[in-house]
Amino acid sequence: FKFEKCEIPGLLIVEADVFNDTRGFFIETYQQSAFINAGIDKPIVQIDHSRSKKNVVRGLHYQLNPMAQGKIVDVIDGEIFDVTVDLRKGSPSFGKWFGINLGIGQGKLLYIPEGFAHGVCALSETADIIYYCTQVYAPEYQRGILWNDPELDITWPVKKPVLSDKDKQLPLLNQADNNFVYEKIINT
Repeated sequence: FKFEKCEIPGLLIVEADVFNDTRGFFIETYQQSAFINAGIDKPIVQIDHSRSKKNVVRGLHYQLNPMAQGKIVDVIDGEIFDVTVDLRKGSPSFGKWFGINLGIGQGKLLYIPEGFAHGVCALSETADIIYYCTQVYAPEYQRGILWNDPELDITWPVKKPVLSDKDKQLPLLNQADNNFVYEKIINT
């Protein structure tokens, strides 16, 4: 595994080895010791799978402390545009977003620590995503930010996305419930 720092502290692009041959490919997407050596030492306690149709935008979602989730995002079919927003008060990148295209067979994953909102846009006809989570889903702690908040100015690859009714009603960043505080990243 290779772990590449992003411009926002704490976010990591994870590159796994891809072994291709005439039969297809093989990718090892998680190895606990490699992630611990990269400073990602919280255990994976829940694995989620989502499927989205083309132009669906999910997010921007997060869970408040004490149930905040870190996530490893792995696309197992199709392609997505993945977006994270730093919500950690006091962070030099508070309110900044990072976006990356992730797709099947690339060997690229994204590690998102606690304190970030997360969203995805399906670019292919369908996209399947596996989330390796460091905390269980706790609906009473679930929060979100409106996908097209003008303050965030995210460059989404779709102008008229398919959204859930819930995601259409999310607040703007400056009105969102947020209890995250920035702690300087030492190991990553």
